[in-house]
Amino acid sequence: MATNQTEAGRHQEVGHKSLLQSDALYQYILETSVYPNEPAPMKELREITANHPWNIMTTSADEGQFLNMLLKLINAKNTMEIGVYTGYSLLATALALPEDGKILAMDINRENYELGLPVIQKAGVAHKIDFKEGPALPVLDQMLEDGKYHGTFDFIFVDADKDNYLNYHKRLIDLVKIGGVIGYDNTLWNGSVVAPLDAPLRKYVRYYRDFVLELNKALAVDPRIEICQLPVGDGITLCRRIS
Repeated sequence: MATNQTEAGRHQEVGHKSLLQSDALYQYILETSVYPNEPAPMKELREITANHPWNIMTTSADEGQFLNMLLKLINAKNTMEIGVYTGYSLLATALALPEDGKILAMDINRENYELGLPVIQKAGVAHKIDFKEGPALPVLDQMLEDGKYHGTFDFIFVDADKDNYLNYHKRLIDLVKIGGVIGYDNTLWNGSVVAPLDAPLRKYVRYYRDFVLELNKALAVDPRIEICQLPVGDGITLCRRIS
């Protein structure tokens, strides 16, 4: 019986980053609230991504559900996503936007995006997406230089290179509208933000931890935003621009 309970308590979420201490509780959330309401295209893309060697990079199903509802609540229409991977969070966004909604999506790897693109096309939302391959910072700099993009984005989601999060924030704060929201993913970084300095951590977790800590400190004192940090997925911080 104990063995069966252990197996039942083990989460089935690929790329699982839940900060809940109980896998059984996380599995309960998935099976009760997330999976039964997950749109078929998102389920298909999640299952495709599960077979990818870097599947830990994917947005978790509960976070995808959260983003989808958030976008509907704020009536987002013009959005941006930095860091796409196979497109699970991108699909969650596209499904939430109105028919004439737009997403500027940027990633350094088109191959990963094209893995999920057939699902996005089949879902009938590919026309909402403008995908650009390459580093995002030069694109953001050009947008700021053009001048016509200031304060035009309703929502921006960042799930990319953690060592550039502050560089992104310095630019995105001028591109999101007042009252708009920027979401930074992985801001609790595998729980490592509270780990002792000598704690045994995976190399990539240790490398990026200081950048995440620096971001969290900066966001907490930025007078241009009000923030809410949530233990969804690997931690997401929502920043609402107020000035």
